[in-house]
Amino acid sequence: MYREVIFDIETKKLFDQIEDRQRIEDLGVSVVSAYRRVLDDSYMEIEGEMASFWDEGMQGRRKLGELWEWLVNADRVIGFNSIKFDAPVLNPHMEGDVMRLKHFDILEKVRGVLGHRLSLDALAKETLGETKMANGLAAVDWWQAGDEESLEKLQRYCEMDVEVTKRLYDVGLREGRLKYMSKWNEPKEIEVDFSYPKKEEESQLGLF
Repeated sequence: MYREVIFDIETKKLFDQIEDRQRIEDLGVSVVSAYRRVLDDSYMEIEGEMASFWDEGMQGRRKLGELWEWLVNADRVIGFNSIKFDAPVLNPHMEGDVMRLKHFDILEKVRGVLGHRLSLDALAKETLGETKMANGLAAVDWWQAGDEESLEKLQRYCEMDVEVTKRLYDVGLREGRLKYMSKWNEPKEIEVDFSYPKKEEESQLGLF
C-alpha cells in the first residue's frame, strides 16, 4: 500500500506586494488544501479525505500546524510546482523541514521529459477536459476581503486545484501519459513514469 498527500497552497500576497522576490516565504500562507489517501499495490484508491488548513489566526477552522502529521507520514507528497514554490512558502509554518519530505512534483517530471514548463491548466485542459475555476490573483483578493463568502470561495478554489492535480497525477500514474497543446496549437502527448520503484522483496524474487 502507498500513502499519499496531494496538496496546494494559496498565499496572502502576490510577488509585487513583497520587497524581495527571492524571499518567497514572505508571500505568506492563507490556506493549504490537501487530499490524503491510501492506494493498493495496483494504484487503486482504498480510502481518501480532503481537508483545508488555515492560518493560525483563523478561528473555527482547522489549523495549519495540523498539516504536518499528514505530510510527514506520506510515502509521497504530491504537488504541481511544489518543490520550488509551495514547499518553501509553507516551510516556515511547519514544525519540521518540508523540503526534506518525499516530494513528487508533477511539473518537474513533465519538464524532465519536455525540457520546458507547462501550466497545470494547460495539462488539465487537454488531459482531463477541464480548466481551473480562477487564478492566484483572485485567491489573494478573496483572502484580503476576509468575509465568510470570500473565504469559502478561497477554500473551494484551493480544493478544486488539489482535485485537478490528483486527477492529472492519476492519469500519469495509471496510464503513463499526459496531453497538452503545443505552441503551434497541435495536440501532443508525452509519456511519463509516475510509478513507484518496485518493492525490495519483489526485486529479490526476480533473482531466483
